[in-house]
Amino acid sequence: MAIRGSLSEASLPDVLQLLTMGHKTGCLSVAHRHAFGSVYFDRGRICYASIINRRDRLGDVLLKQGRLTREQLEVAIAAQAAEPQTRLGEILVAQGMIDRDQLHGYIKQQIEEDIYYLFTWTQGTFTFEPDVRPEYQDFTVSIHPESLMLEGARRVDEWSLIEKKITSFDLIFALDEQKLSEKAAVLSQEQYMLIPLIDGMRDVSALIEESGLGDFEVGKALFGLASAGYLHCVGRSHVPEHVSHETRVVEHRNLGVAFYRTSMFDEAQREFRRVTELRPGETTAMHFLGLIGLRQGRFDEAVRIFRVLAARPGSSWGAHVNLAYALERLGRLEDARVALREAGKQAPDAPEVRFALGVLALKRGEVARADASLRDAAARWGSRVRPATFFHYASLAAALSGDCDRAIAILTEGVAVHPHAAVLQNNLAVALERRGRYAEAANAVELGLRDDATLPQLQKNSGDLSYRVGRYDEAFDAYRRALRLDPDLGGDVYLKLGNIRFRRGEREDARRCWERSLALAPDNPMASNNLDTSRRLD
Repeated sequence: MAIRGSLSEASLPDVLQLLTMGHKTGCLSVAHRHAFGSVYFDRGRICYASIINRRDRLGDVLLKQGRLTREQLEVAIAAQAAEPQTRLGEILVAQGMIDRDQLHGYIKQQIEEDIYYLFTWTQGTFTFEPDVRPEYQDFTVSIHPESLMLEGARRVDEWSLIEKKITSFDLIFALDEQKLSEKAAVLSQEQYMLIPLIDGMRDVSALIEESGLGDFEVGKALFGLASAGYLHCVGRSHVPEHVSHETRVVEHRNLGVAFYRTSMFDEAQREFRRVTELRPGETTAMHFLGLIGLRQGRFDEAVRIFRVLAARPGSSWGAHVNLAYALERLGRLEDARVALREAGKQAPDAPEVRFALGVLALKRGEVARADASLRDAAARWGSRVRPATFFHYASLAAALSGDCDRAIAILTEGVAVHPHAAVLQNNLAVALERRGRYAEAANAVELGLRDDATLPQLQKNSGDLSYRVGRYDEAFDAYRRALRLDPDLGGDVYLKLGNIRFRRGEREDARRCWERSLALAPDNPMASNNLDTSRRLD
């Protein structure tokens, strides 16, 4: 279950400490205005961090330290352009320019610098998604967050002083060389590195880029020089009136993807719409806008978007699959089947297409066809990880085929692959209960509630298990929690809630429950009988 909050209410160090103490694994995403950072955890230790649209400084650092020549760096950057999913460090190792131990040290340094930078964010929002790992990143580290806390706090305190003189990164400084020579000043290593670059034309951002130093090191060095009177501000750099069109597209797209992956759909939609304003019809942006429409239940909008994408020459089969899903949610099952046939023509071996066909067959009541398609999809996925939704529908098809034991086996595998999928735990509990395996069912419900106590069906099933063994007070509380989450959960909940109230002597409340049960399930004979009996007793 995701955890969300505001940095104005819980500071980033506090959040890091909580995740550490809980030995959490997953991704902590932090958003502030148009900036977005991610910190990945592995059992309570930081294993990776990145900030969207912030330049990867690994190449600059290696260049300044003499580990690389400009020509070698340009060759590596060109190779990365051809493989955008491969990190620059991995390319440098593959080309023999650095070894893995060196890469480990530089990545660890860069991760620490990114986290120190995030510590300066006091406004914004954070989201923690469990079990999310860094994509396209084979090389990770293991850092205990507490080792960063003191240094981070020190930097935040120092930065509050630095900002009094370095108020913006577009400031341009010039040296008072005469005063510097007269005083025979003792300078830090960082100041020695910066002095040749301070020419009255470069702004602070340029000094950071060209020195290979971090933001904090440059700011601290400039603050010291300014405080001693060795440099003075001569103006601000001219911000380009027209930032590169392509740069703006890439920045908005990157932010949109980051927001989408952390379920911040409104923010993601804003960024992707900006992409389409800059480049009308941009495929990636439209694709994500369609997905957001699906996630937010705007299926008519999703249909319009995916129809456009599916009609384009060379369109991907995924556009047809997404179109089919949107159509299916609108109840247009035949149109959905037509879209999936088109997807099947483009990708006859794609397990996702066979999976979608299986789900659609279930919706049409074609259980045998659904079961066959879902089995076929499982075979085509092979050893690859199947999505949680696959296990949900495959187990449903097995159960509807009369094979409850196979449904249990599918769900058992599903919760092993997706241990935080509360819906799968709920379904497993139902299947186990039907086979009389009540202790195992109760354990599945407990595990599901740990991950998502807001799932009404889980609360109901918890109540059913307590009701079965006569723990009526516990059942009563569970049913009440379920109905607070979903007042229209089902007639069965109100039936049993009425029964408990009747046992307590609360006859009027019991009758109201049974009446509600009949309103939701008019053909329920038990609710009708109980209602009639209670009235005769009066």
